[in-house]
Amino acid sequence: MASPAPSAEAADWARRIAAYLLASIVHLSTLAFLATGVWTIVRAPQYLFSWLFGGLLTAIGVTLRPRTARAARDAEPLDPAATPRLHAAASRVAARMGVPEPEMIMIRDLAVGASYERIGLRRRRVLTIGLPLWLAFDPGHRVALLAKAFSRGNETDDLVLGGALATLGEWRGALLASAPLTSREEANRQMQMTLGAFAPDTSYEVAGFFGRVLGRVLGGPVLLIEHVLRRMVRGGERRATEEAARRAALAATPAALAGVEQAMAAPGRLITPLHSAALRGEKAPVVRQVALERAADSPGTAADDLLTEGESAAVDDELLPHYTRALPGLGLLG
Repeated sequence: MASPAPSAEAADWARRIAAYLLASIVHLSTLAFLATGVWTIVRAPQYLFSWLFGGLLTAIGVTLRPRTARAARDAEPLDPAATPRLHAAASRVAARMGVPEPEMIMIRDLAVGASYERIGLRRRRVLTIGLPLWLAFDPGHRVALLAKAFSRGNETDDLVLGGALATLGEWRGALLASAPLTSREEANRQMQMTLGAFAPDTSYEVAGFFGRVLGRVLGGPVLLIEHVLRRMVRGGERRATEEAARRAALAATPAALAGVEQAMAAPGRLITPLHSAALRGEKAPVVRQVALERAADSPGTAADDLLTEGESAAVDDELLPHYTRALPGLGLLG
């Protein structure tokens, strides 16, 4: 009896091919706006209408262009020379999982968890670590946190599909979120009150009404395409989740991975005691000791060659200035 695995794999490949075809159509529509806009201007540059209409089409194409992921506004890059132990630990975990090591590590003072994705036009591999849970975790759970981030890294590394969804989101927002602008309505009302009989007619309301109707008519197909593409992208979510769990298990224990998931779902249990210690005036080393004492109740064992207790303490020394800065804000997460 044949195994169902080949058929499931074939279905997954068919789903991905269909998703890429649909995403390519979306991107071709964006390219069509750009090309038509430029062609309109080049074909008759002596006419103002060419510049207005061509400029409008070009602007639409630029607005709908695929976008790369960007670093969070509060993310701060770490200097490898100042944090060599952290960079080395991250590289070891990535190597154990067969994942390319990060080109940059960034930290966020008030973010929970960690992420691994390609950032910017150069598509640099960036590991971003949230300090609150990192401060609260023992070495085993720290390795598990990195392992979860690395295991999910490949899922966000698709500019074609992600860019198409972003473009459809822009279309949806432009077509369906076209509620009347309150500022323009107020200006129109003031004009009516001030000019009285000399005020313009109701063309503003009429134009706005027909614009919203047109947006909803065109927005229907956009919603349908976005829904279908999103279903295609998520069609392999179960398989991707299983693969991510398999990769993460190469570096971290199941107990540590489960502990990280619980902490990310309810971070206040770990963060609130640290914030309380900070409110008592305790410095970052003492707060870290409080975290280790609490972590002793449910330790997350890790391979000694990935992050020993001594190396974890050395990482704390490297991040001490960042801990000190982040401590006052922990109450926002508790």
